[in-house]
Amino acid sequence: MPTISYRLPQVRQLATELPGPASRALAERRAAVIPAGVASTAPVYAADADGGVILDVDGNSLIDLGAGIAVTNVGASDPAVAEAIAKQAARFTHTCFMVTPYEEYIAVAEQLVALTPGDGPRRAVLFNSGAEAVENAVKIARHATGRNAVVAFDHAYHGRTNLTMALTAKSMPYKHGFGPFASEVYRMPMSYPFRDQAGLTGPEAAARAITAIEKQIGGDQVAAVIIEPIQGEGGFIEPAPGFLPAIAAWCRENGVVFIADEVQTGFGRTGRWFACEEEGVVPDLITLAKGIAGGMPLSAVVGRADLMDSVHAGGLGGTYGGNPVACAAALAAIGRIRELDLPGRAAELGARTKATLQELAAAVPAVGDVRGRGLMLAIEFVREDGTTPDADLTKAVAAACLKQGVLVLTCGTYGNVIRLLPPLVIGEDTLADGVAVLVDAIRAEAGVPA
Repeated sequence: MPTISYRLPQVRQLATELPGPASRALAERRAAVIPAGVASTAPVYAADADGGVILDVDGNSLIDLGAGIAVTNVGASDPAVAEAIAKQAARFTHTCFMVTPYEEYIAVAEQLVALTPGDGPRRAVLFNSGAEAVENAVKIARHATGRNAVVAFDHAYHGRTNLTMALTAKSMPYKHGFGPFASEVYRMPMSYPFRDQAGLTGPEAAARAITAIEKQIGGDQVAAVIIEPIQGEGGFIEPAPGFLPAIAAWCRENGVVFIADEVQTGFGRTGRWFACEEEGVVPDLITLAKGIAGGMPLSAVVGRADLMDSVHAGGLGGTYGGNPVACAAALAAIGRIRELDLPGRAAELGARTKATLQELAAAVPAVGDVRGRGLMLAIEFVREDGTTPDADLTKAVAAACLKQGVLVLTCGTYGNVIRLLPPLVIGEDTLADGVAVLVDAIRAEAGVPA
């Protein structure tokens, strides 16, 4: 792997208890002006970040196994990205591409069309967030097909806007009390190998979903099927082999737009540029965000030209979509992903980490499943019966890790999954230390001595 230089020491070091006095003071200021509905995973406040560490306002150096929810793939302060942002900001920060366009937007679109799977003419349009990209992908599909129905899946997460909440499966905290939601959204069973009946193959799971679509909606009424190739917030659920290709094939046969939501899986995270490449699936539309621009707000829809061009002039856009500073950051971030071969790095480090976690699973019954690809890995915790979700243990493990200076994220429909999403530039020793802390925390909280 290419050598990476870091600005901050890539070590875990605690100077105070967590949270420290400066973080506690900020928490008091926060409580006075920020609503309780905005929650944070950790009670510490960041002052600096680089590579695989976050430095808090009290001088504690924490190992970051979350990357801002898969955003800082190239790190939170990559020098090439920071330089590109500064140069563009010194020129102009905004004109609105719909008013006075600029080259940077075009350059990002050119990169995305070249990088994403697909043959033939394709187009890209830029927005601000993953939810915005998903909303616009659905708009494009409905406009192009003249149909209304949209199919999503159990355990899906697609965002927090009204339409994307309808697409999202989990009620609390994302949907509870926020309805009514957008109509003509239908939910189908997902391939979930750990919880499906034993021996259910990917094609069989796809047939189950397709039968439900045809009986409940009718294939000729469906505008789009949207799916995360590996589900994110739902628990890093990796469908059984053959599931995605079968769903995509049914969509082609029925004139349905197949949308791959790669907001969390994209830009090297799973060991490939995009997760759908694992089985050679070519989506009609692909939604992108998170890792696209090194931490700057940017998202995109990329897809077939005939679909994208079907929308009338002015039907797509937004005041800040494709902001020039974010575009400059994206061009630099994509360059760094290539230069450092971050998909390859994710595959190599992920394979080592997964092997360590699988060894742990063999010794700790509370670990029901270890899954994922690249540096998008998950541990699902269960009770003594081997299937009942154990959300309490999951919370305890995450808290124990934080106490030792390692930041991990939880997820899952049942709240019983720890997900690992370190920056793809994390150092080998830093990652190994963070994983060792996690392994020790799991053993300790599960009552299984080393």
